Amino acid sequence: MAVSTLYTTQALNSACSISTPAKTHVGFHQKQVVFYRRSSKRVGGGGSGVITCSAGDSQTVVIGLAADSGCGKSTFMRRLTSVFGGAAEPPKGGNPDSNTLISDTTTVICLDDYHSLDRTGRKEKGVTALDPRANDFDLMYEQVKALKSGIAVDKPIYNHVTGLLDPPELIKPPKILVIEGLHPMFDDRVRDLLDFSIYLDISNEVKFAWKIQRDMAERGHSLESIKASIEARKPDFDAYIDPQKQYADAVIEVLPTQLIPDDNEGKVLRVRLIMKEGVENFSPVYLFDEGSTISWIPCGRKLTCSYPGIKFHYGPDTYFGNEVSILEMDGQFDRLDELIYVESHLSNISTKFYGEVTQQMLKHADFPGSNNGTGLFQTIVGLKIRDLYEQITSSKAAAPLEATKA
Repeated sequence: MAVSTLYTTQALNSACSISTPAKTHVGFHQKQVVFYRRSSKRVGGGGSGVITCSAGDSQTVVIGLAADSGCGKSTFMRRLTSVFGGAAEPPKGGNPDSNTLISDTTTVICLDDYHSLDRTGRKEKGVTALDPRANDFDLMYEQVKALKSGIAVDKPIYNHVTGLLDPPELIKPPKILVIEGLHPMFDDRVRDLLDFSIYLDISNEVKFAWKIQRDMAERGHSLESIKASIEARKPDFDAYIDPQKQYADAVIEVLPTQLIPDDNEGKVLRVRLIMKEGVENFSPVYLFDEGSTISWIPCGRKLTCSYPGIKFHYGPDTYFGNEVSILEMDGQFDRLDELIYVESHLSNISTKFYGEVTQQMLKHADFPGSNNGTGLFQTIVGLKIRDLYEQITSSKAAAPLEATKA
């Protein structure tokens, strides 16, 4: 990489500029410009810094994913990164307890890293991690904005093992930045930076059943302690986390099945994909006929269904005053390879070839929810995000050509 030394105050593009004279080493590599400024700082960092600037024809697309803990965010992230290809892994050579996941295309940031209080500090002040007072929204906004503009940041790390705030790590601007956690849509400044947003809405009944299954069977917790833990979080969840779903472009809602009377095991689920109408670069998925109201029981010769069967529903509705389309699946698949039958009746799923949804589901058959609507709708939303990203990048690439013609 060729390196030169210069003094400059000029902006190289709208994404990055130097406002005061400083001796700067400028290196050009592919489509990025990297500044090594002797007196500068990365956003949020200290010491000598590195600022990575986008080349002007690309900009980081930002996706927000909100949910309570234990609601499937990690599984959704694995499905999403798989759609773009390549495995998402922690930063190489960095903090082994980092919460960040990086692939060729995506970087996933856990918003727990913006806790302003460590575990001890929260106990001393009597607040939970869900409480906005335990989080630094100013820094969250500054760093997401910087990454979206092509500027690297020194992001803090919240260590879930020790409960402490570890030294920061360098995050470079990816093609797609996913911010996931409790509060991606809480602060309106951060919310305005999102190109697309998803909320995973797990009903209290299902959440309770899941937590009992996990904490009693796997961790040896008592039923009383599980109930106490849920009740302790509920006021803050209701006040600060749950209201964010009104802002989401897509909501995956997980409910108890209606196919089994008085079911309380939470093993068979009714899942609804709630898609807001009029979102830029996003067209809601539909079943058979767009805008119609349809109920469909696909079980038969082409889809094997054991008790209690499978039922789909699709139609228009309203959600927090917004017009939406809702696709619902109740029940679970016996054979994932037969999912192609259902896929063939869905439209606007943004696949690149026939059977891509089924292929993705079979590829991750061991993931939680792969036999029901949670896995199906997470996969479809992942494909829709890929399509959204491609539309955004193609429109940005076309803009200079249109300007030249004008």
